[in-house]
Amino acid sequence: MSLHPDRDQIRIENVLSALGSPVRLAVVRVLDAGGEHNCSAVLRTLGITAKSTMTHHWRVLRESGVIWQHPSGRENLLSLRREDLDARYPGLLDAVLAGAADDEALTAAASK
Repeated sequence: MSLHPDRDQIRIENVLSALGSPVRLAVVRVLDAGGEHNCSAVLRTLGITAKSTMTHHWRVLRESGVIWQHPSGRENLLSLRREDLDARYPGLLDAVLAGAADDEALTAAASK
């Protein structure tokens, strides 16, 4: 598999596996706002301080076809491959993100 799979090379099992990690799902939720985000900004948003621990997560998201990642100076820019994912699996990303938001709301309500 290349650094970024072509749209027709994206496989459902890889996407679901990538989205199955709470950290990676949180990254996707941040990127769903649209546009490109540098890695440091995503980490700050998530409250993650150790960049080195994210290398694996970036790779899984990139190689599964969930994100685009490209260098920009000393950083990498990340963006969600929403168009490609929606074309391959219509409604999947929306359903996963809605489920994650519902889970977060239930967790927040339960902790009050």
